[in-house]
Amino acid sequence: MRRKAQRLHTPSRRSVLLGALAASAAFTRPAGAQTATLQVVTSFPEELTIRYEEEFEKLHPDAHIQFVWKQTRDALDYLVKPDQSGADVYWAPSPNNFFMLRERSAFRKIAVDRAALPGKLQDLQLSDPDGYFEAYDVAGYGIVTNPALLKQRGLDAPRSWRDLASPAYSGQIVMPNAAKVGFSPALYDIVLQSEGWDKGWALLSEIAANAQLLDAGHLPTRDVTDGRAPLGLSIDFFASQARANGLAVDFVYPAKTAFLPAHVAITASTKRPDLAKAFVDFLLSNQGQRLMMENGSSRHPARPDAYVDKPAALVDPFTLPKGAIAAYDLEIGRRRPGLVVSLFDILITERREKTAALWRELHAAELKHSGEATPPALAEARRLAGFVPVSARDAANPSFLESYAARDKIDPAITQKWRSEIDAAHAKAKELLAGAAL
Repeated sequence: MRRKAQRLHTPSRRSVLLGALAASAAFTRPAGAQTATLQVVTSFPEELTIRYEEEFEKLHPDAHIQFVWKQTRDALDYLVKPDQSGADVYWAPSPNNFFMLRERSAFRKIAVDRAALPGKLQDLQLSDPDGYFEAYDVAGYGIVTNPALLKQRGLDAPRSWRDLASPAYSGQIVMPNAAKVGFSPALYDIVLQSEGWDKGWALLSEIAANAQLLDAGHLPTRDVTDGRAPLGLSIDFFASQARANGLAVDFVYPAKTAFLPAHVAITASTKRPDLAKAFVDFLLSNQGQRLMMENGSSRHPARPDAYVDKPAALVDPFTLPKGAIAAYDLEIGRRRPGLVVSLFDILITERREKTAALWRELHAAELKHSGEATPPALAEARRLAGFVPVSARDAANPSFLESYAARDKIDPAITQKWRSEIDAAHAKAKELLAGAAL
């Protein structure tokens, strides 16, 4: 009889479940049989983890997987406790946790075949170069579209991040609020890294002028499938889920997007290193990687040979043209969410209507000068409209980023200084736009 994998949530639940398991085992396990229990800390949903439980226990009938479900912050707290709380494997889409735990010597090295598991996607490093954690899957970031609604409104699907700033898409986009929707800081940092820090913030500001910002509880894909907007900034996984449920949506991977990984690692404190290695090897095997594409989940394996006979709608990122994927720096990216959220709040969320009006005024001035050399004053107005009060050099400095890791710990005097600098830049831009030359 197959044992359903335990999913532990709290200490009290843990003791109850362990007691129930022991009682059950007394009746179902043959006399003298021993079961090795492997504790896997994860945030992946049960509909995925249960596939791995079933297939792994077929291969290892004397093993039992005990899943401990923890979201990012709780998982980190759990894995830094003495003996890492008994955990053997950590498996989750939480890149920052893996980097932080590696720095605390919390993992054992994993040996993999780099011919089968390159650990890279074009110039994007997916796995730890020193071998302490390995990419399990990748998620692509881009634009979810409602083709019927685009056609109804006479619009073509965008092909780049820059396309979204076109006045033609005014009122046609939903984008997540960086402070409210969990995946959005990474999405915006992809734009910032692929376009450059200063140009990236200017572009995000210009896109936001065309968009509605969504708060917690609202996902762009849902708004797009429900017909509230034809375009949304999102992750391909949500679009794949919608398609699997019969909804007519497409997904655009803009030029210079990124596919960000989920990882797996073996804990340094494991008492079952051989069994932990066997489970990780299974996750990363061709069979294990193909499991993630079954039952409509359409995740992207980190192993190229797993894409043979893939679902027709699933893009193989390993076959995308050279240069289609940004050389995203995970080490910098995992340090930036606090700063990205703080700047998004001040640059975009707080002043969205005023900034949107500024961009509309700028677009109208640029339209008047289309087909001719751009007046210097107009070029300067554009630069000022996209002004960001933090330099690209600081935004790539780990020490600086550490100081802005938590929004609630940033000195209010600093954020007020940022607001004043932005206000001054926008006021100057409006002054230039009002000039006689424009």
